[in-house]
Amino acid sequence: MPRSDNLTGALLMMGSMAAFTFNDAMIKSLSGQISLFQVMFLRGVLTTAMVAVIAWRMGALRQRLPRADRWPVFWRMVGEVGSAYFFVTALFHMPIANISAIMQALPLTITLAAALFFGEPVGWKRMSAIIAGFIGVMLIVRPGTEGFTIYSVYGLAAVAMVTLRDLATRRLSREVPSMQVTLITSACIMVFFGLATVPQGWAPVDGRAALLIGGAAVMIIGGYLFSIMVMRVGEISFVAPFRYTSLIWALILGWVVFGDWPQTITLVGAGIVVASGVFTLYRETRISRRARALRKKELSLGPRPR
Repeated sequence: MPRSDNLTGALLMMGSMAAFTFNDAMIKSLSGQISLFQVMFLRGVLTTAMVAVIAWRMGALRQRLPRADRWPVFWRMVGEVGSAYFFVTALFHMPIANISAIMQALPLTITLAAALFFGEPVGWKRMSAIIAGFIGVMLIVRPGTEGFTIYSVYGLAAVAMVTLRDLATRRLSREVPSMQVTLITSACIMVFFGLATVPQGWAPVDGRAALLIGGAAVMIIGGYLFSIMVMRVGEISFVAPFRYTSLIWALILGWVVFGDWPQTITLVGAGIVVASGVFTLYRETRISRRARALRKKELSLGPRPR
């Protein structure tokens, strides 16, 4: 694999993580001014419109969703809506670096869930990394202490919902265009949060709020596009660890924009989670390479004589 491909993949991954984190910061800046439901609905309107244009240009709207993929898409929507609600609620009430650190546990929870529900093998090394990562998460949320609130639980619930989303995504067939699934999900989020605004009423949207919502929509679209592009460039083993740069952006934005800096024990927990996640990704890549090499060897030997 040429080095330039790996470098391009790393830059795309970092760009994706930066875009998602800037989106989070813009949304958090609106807390106390506009309700969560209204913010998510307005961003959803803009996001859905932009995704629809991109999907149309890519020809993703011409294909019908296969019947076998309808249930995975449904559960993916449940996970996406649930994660959006729990994550943004926690984001409104927690330092951005803290909730971002909790979300870094995703590679660990996905690996564990895939082993439990899909029977994917997990050796003792990866299991040890998963346990260490969960210990790191406990250091971040610190149950039983003054820093532990209901919003810490919301952060953990967001991890669970994203895990459900990603497991459902694994069940999708390769015939389903990524942008079609993204459009369905974005429209579902828009409708859900739009209905949720009905009993609350609306707050006025001034110029600053409109700019932040528009900027958040642009950032989240950029994050989605970069994350799709990164899967087509470079080696996954090289590119995947750069997803943790989102935590660096969260630390910087939390300090510069909101004046927040995590406690030392939170940073230690985040470091453990990141190290565990990087090791898990490394082990998964090595196992995948061995499996591909074994299949290639079997194919080169041809069918066995009877």
